[in-house]
This record gives sequence, structure tokens and C-alpha cells, in this order.
Amino acid sequence: MFDSLSDRLGGIFDKLKGRGVLNEADVSAAMREVRVALLEADVALPVVKSFIDKVKNRAVGEEVTKSVTPGQMVIKIVNDELTAMLGGETAELNLAAVPPVPYLMVGLQGSGKTTSTAKIAKFLQDKHKKKVLMASLDVRRPAAQEQLKLLGEQAEVATLPIIEGQMPVDIAKRALQAAKLGGHDVVMLDTAGRLHVEEALMAELEAVRAVTNPVETLLVADSLTGQDAVNVATQFNERFSLTGIVLTRMDGDARGGAALSMRSVTGCPIKLVGTGERIQDLDAFHPERVASRILGMGDIVSLVEKAGEMVEAEDAEKMVKRLKKGLFTLEDYQNQLAQMRKMGGMGGVLGMLPGVGKMKKALDAANVDESIFVRQNAIISSMTPEERVKTKLIGASRKKRIAAGSGTSVQEVNKLLKQHQQMAQMMKRLSKGGKKGAPQLPPGFEGLLG
Repeated sequence: MFDSLSDRLGGIFDKLKGRGVLNEADVSAAMREVRVALLEADVALPVVKSFIDKVKNRAVGEEVTKSVTPGQMVIKIVNDELTAMLGGETAELNLAAVPPVPYLMVGLQGSGKTTSTAKIAKFLQDKHKKKVLMASLDVRRPAAQEQLKLLGEQAEVATLPIIEGQMPVDIAKRALQAAKLGGHDVVMLDTAGRLHVEEALMAELEAVRAVTNPVETLLVADSLTGQDAVNVATQFNERFSLTGIVLTRMDGDARGGAALSMRSVTGCPIKLVGTGERIQDLDAFHPERVASRILGMGDIVSLVEKAGEMVEAEDAEKMVKRLKKGLFTLEDYQNQLAQMRKMGGMGGVLGMLPGVGKMKKALDAANVDESIFVRQNAIISSMTPEERVKTKLIGASRKKRIAAGSGTSVQEVNKLLKQHQQMAQMMKRLSKGGKKGAPQLPPGFEGLLG
């Protein structure tokens, strides 16, 4: 997300940070480059113009000229204005109403609306401990109702039973009644989409809206469609007064222009972003954290939160105790690989760390294939429990057996064993109080570049 823009802005601000004094000409030159970078990232022209004017007005004033580090001050101003452009404060989903709280999901066909409905239901159930009922009002797209039912089973969220031939307004009424009788906190109504905004779609949505009086009307928009997504959001907002936007496929949008434009153009907050294909790949949208990531400052808060969700406190405590004793077996390494995959892989973790943009580029340039971790996991799984703890037992014949069982080569088995040995030695040194140094790759990953 935002990779291209982050790279461009990083290069521009590296030049500023190297200057001891900044004058108006320096700031103007930098802002011209920032303007081009934002336009190339598919940010709407009026949004870019407003942003540059605000930054420039602050950057050529006393706030920067009297600063000890003017380059850093300009970056702070850009960060502040980026955060404001993205909405300022985090916009939470509204749950402050008498249950069952109706959520109306709207959007074009193919935007990921049905999947997002299930993701949000899972999000509300896991993060907010709410009992959710989902109902599909899409009677036009073949198997749309069955799709939501299957997603409900996958997410372990209840869905309204399907009655053939029932129309959207009647389904909506039945869903509200069923939610009341079932003691549900939230009822999510997944409406039909169209290939483009048309009057028939809008009229149907208005009829459903009239009988449900939704607390949240959430537009699901595909971030990969760029300014088209912004145009769709504008049209829906003018007709329905949207309460929030859910941006899908943010993991695939290197430019990010839709996210940067949407709040400014529509005045409607981005509340959630889809970050992958899994049912749990949905995050709250935090403007200040996104701005920090765009400017290469990382997102430690999200990384810590994600780690806290993925790693059980008891498991973490056990691991800390083992590391303090200098113990680090292949089973420990396998557990670390599993946790890293849950957190979005190595790229996902590095993307949240401050100042690792260049490191991430080095990994990309070295063509580090993250499937290597999948193969390493297969190698460890092909070992006996004893071999995972006592690697010295693994001789030539065992290596052949492990390679055959994991579908890899003896060379890959050797590489993993060497990497584990290096990591185990490092853990021993750390347990005895190692020296502090500059930030490096996570232990053992250095070998991946060789």
C-alpha cells in the first residue's frame, strides 16, 4: 500500500534533510516534486492543489525558518497535512443504537461487497464481541445469497435462511425481525450491486433504506479503480449520505490515490480497509498511522497491536523464558515463521518498521521469495520431534529422507540447518547480554540474501 508514493516522497525529503538552512525557493522546489508525486499516485487534482497550498503556507513561515532542523520540520508539516487529508482522527463503526443495529452495505458489482460484509461481521464479532446476523438482499446475481451463506460458515457468523423468490425489501424486514428474536447486536444487509451507478439500483436501495433506517450505510469501493472509486463514492454519498467507506484490495494498490482523495472529495470517512483475501484481512483505517507509513516513519503501534492479536500471551511468555536460557530449537523457529505469516509475511512486518524502506528495497532487489518460508516449514514438519530439538542427529541419510518428505532438496535442508545454527548462537549471546547495535534484519534472515 502506497509503496510508489512512499518511495518518491522519501527521495524528495532525503534531499531536504541534508540541508542546514531552507529558504522559500527550496521549499517551492520540493513542493513541485511532491505535487508531481501525488498526481502520479492518482490523487485528485483539487485535493493535490489544496494540500500543496496548506503545506507551503506553513513551510515558508517562522515555523520552519526558526527551526533547528528545518528539513525535519517540513516533513512534520507534510505528515500533519497528510493526516488531515486522510480524515484526521480514526472513524469508528457506530454501535451506539438499540440492537439490532442495521448496517447497510452498498456498492458496485465486483467491488468485494459480499466478502467485505463477512469480514466486517467477523471483525465485529472478534474485536467488539458482538453477535451478528448477515442477510443477502442480492436476488439478481446468481448464487449471491449462497456465497454469503458459505462466507458465514467460514467466519462462524449466522446468516438469514434463504427463501426463494423473496424480494429485497421483504428480506430486509425478515432480517430485522430475525435479529430481534435471536438477540443479535448487529444485522448486516448485503445489497445487490450493478456494473455502474443506475437509477434501478438507487431506487431499490432507497426502498431498503426506508424500511431499515440503517445506523451505518457503508460504501464498499475497490481501491484499484483509483479515481473511478472516488467518483462512485461521490454519487452514492449525494444520494444516501454515506456514514463510511470500506476500501478493498488496499494490499494491491501501490499508488493509493483513491484513499488519499476519498475523504477530501466526499467528506465521508474511510472506516475500514481490506488488506488481503482471508476473512480476517480487514483493518480499521487510522489516518495518522497511514500518513506515517507513507512518509517512511513506520507504524509500530499497528505492528504491536497485530502481534498482540496473533501471539497468545502465554506462548510469548514461554518463548521469552526459553530465549533467556539461550534455547532456540527448530520448533521455536517454526512457531516464529507461523506468527510472521499471520502478520502478513516478512514484507508486511518490515513495512510497519520505521526506517526500513531501503532494507525492504534490498530484499526486493535480491528477489527474496517468501515461499522460502513455506518450504522451510515443510522441511521442519518432515523431521521427527527429536530431530527438531537435537539437530546434530541429522546426518546424510536423514537429510535425504527429510528432503524427500518435504519436496525440497538436501541443499535447502543444509541451508535451513545452517541458518538455525546461526540464530541459536545469536540467541545464546543475547541471553548473556549482547551488545546493542544498529537495526539489522531479523535474526537469521541475513542468510536469505546470500
